Amino acid sequence: TGGHHPVQEGEVFNTRYQALRKLGCGTFATVWLCKDMRRKKQVAVKVLRSREGFAEAAKDEVALLRCVNSMKKKDRAGENIVCLLDDFRMIGENGFHILLLGVLGPSLRCLMGNYTAQGLPLPFVKRSLQQVLAGLRFLHEHCRIIHADIKPENILLYGCDRSLQRILPDTHNCDQGTDSRLKGPGNALGNRLEESDLMSIEVKIADLGSACWTYKPFSKEIQTQPYRALEVLLGLDYSTPADIWSTGCLAFEMATGERLFDPKPGKYFSRDDDHVALIIELLGRIPPQIAYSWNKSTTFFSRPGALLRISRLSPRSLHTILSDRHRWARHEASPFASFLLAALHYTPQRRATAAQCLHHAWLSA
Repeated sequence: TGGHHPVQEGEVFNTRYQALRKLGCGTFATVWLCKDMRRKKQVAVKVLRSREGFAEAAKDEVALLRCVNSMKKKDRAGENIVCLLDDFRMIGENGFHILLLGVLGPSLRCLMGNYTAQGLPLPFVKRSLQQVLAGLRFLHEHCRIIHADIKPENILLYGCDRSLQRILPDTHNCDQGTDSRLKGPGNALGNRLEESDLMSIEVKIADLGSACWTYKPFSKEIQTQPYRALEVLLGLDYSTPADIWSTGCLAFEMATGERLFDPKPGKYFSRDDDHVALIIELLGRIPPQIAYSWNKSTTFFSRPGALLRISRLSPRSLHTILSDRHRWARHEASPFASFLLAALHYTPQRRATAAQCLHHAWLSA
């Protein structure tokens, strides 16, 4: 009772949606590729667990998605958010489940798996970021929603079916950490998409399962670790700037094939300790008014600017990382670093908004 509904392939939901195969499974839900037998189309069905807490969270997600659908009529930027097609409840052997229907698309993570060595081509990176930021501006300004989990797995691709099929020999494994790269003869890495095919692909922001209203946060624990904003790490109040921090991390990973922050626990410190240390190494000393602005400051700091459990830091700059490690030319590295630093400002109120990011010279060039 309270667990996942044991879906079987061929099972029909609501006399209309036939389960074809599982796309993924998480703590809160399973996601199934289904056939809409009425409209002869494929859809994604998210089957929430039946436990009461998950049911409440599902109701919140439905309310957020309905808000997005409603506000889309006033601003076309809402098309950059995956829409809710339908929602309904059903009873299973473990209790009541809420089912959410959305459009189907492979994630950006699947595409990035083919470009791990050097990142995605910059024209595609810029175009995709423009669509992500337009979607975030829509969520932040029109819907008053914080997405709270921007990452490659939650950015879905759509558009040219021929291009997407080349990326996806096995769609449902791409987001499970498996090697989804194109394979050529002899199991070698196959040819990447032609730039014209790549530029025919567009992106949408998906999965509002962790989202909340700007005026009513649901949880202190938001965002996937490598994309987690500093204020969230430190347990401070957060708002829409947290999404911009995640977008900065996303931009770096798309452009270089490497995570900006990839924290790992050590013998004497936690993953969060390492994450804060990595941030300081890259962006410099955290101002005392931020580091000591909440009642658990001693969790990380022994005194202003000094970490409690990590003493040796290796400072580095974004420009150095881009030019030395990724061989970017100076004229490419400087404007990109400027874009990232605006999205990673320590003070959330001074961090660039989605609208300001869209007008940054690097993105519009």
